[in-house]
Amino acid sequence: MTAPVIHTDDTPIAVLAPGNGKTRTGRIWTYVLDERPWQGRRKPAAWYRFSPDRKGERPQGHQAGFRGVIQADAFSGYESLARSEASTGHDPPRILHAACWAHARRKFFDVFEATKSPIAEDALRRIGELCRIEAEISGRAAELRLAGRQEYAVPILAELRTWRQEQRRRLSLKTSLAKAIQYALTRWDALARYAGDARLAIDNNPAERSLRGIAITRKNFLFLGSQAGSERAVILYTVLETAKLN
Repeated sequence: MTAPVIHTDDTPIAVLAPGNGKTRTGRIWTYVLDERPWQGRRKPAAWYRFSPDRKGERPQGHQAGFRGVIQADAFSGYESLARSEASTGHDPPRILHAACWAHARRKFFDVFEATKSPIAEDALRRIGELCRIEAEISGRAAELRLAGRQEYAVPILAELRTWRQEQRRRLSLKTSLAKAIQYALTRWDALARYAGDARLAIDNNPAERSLRGIAITRKNFLFLGSQAGSERAVILYTVLETAKLN
């Protein structure tokens, strides 16, 4: 939590509810530090937390001492965290939110799979250009990574925003395509934030990858047995995932 950038996400987990023989749905939250793409000094690490629900106050409590950028999806708890932490006057906000292009892309992919829309296909092509730039600069020193984005990604982002605004005016709000476009336009500042900061990623894949092990093991057991068992589970996941990252 002393790092300038962390990736975060969460996933549901079944927890035995004492006394009634049933389960309730808890959440496991992940917080990932990985500076290897920009040659940062800190070693990669993952930290997991358990909560009995998905209330927005959960990530607020986890990040009470954090100051920097959270890379996350559009869960309202993350977005409200950044808004609530915005300072007045000239002081910079304690927390900024950087959104995930993989989530924005997924919405167009779903539309294209269902309808073969040429507009959705065009959106996928444009986002693909941004991803290809990232593949080329990943692992480079921060100044080179930023220079590559400024030269190649920023013009594409500007064109993409204008294109989306034009397409949005032509479509009914009720269509899934319009909703995919509006999703990105509403969060444009958070989506484009990565282009001006070499420490940020274009997506939140590090956090999503850190939850894959939980998703797999979730298929092999019925539930976590108790609140105490849940707390022990996230300690084990923290140790194992951090070891894997290193």
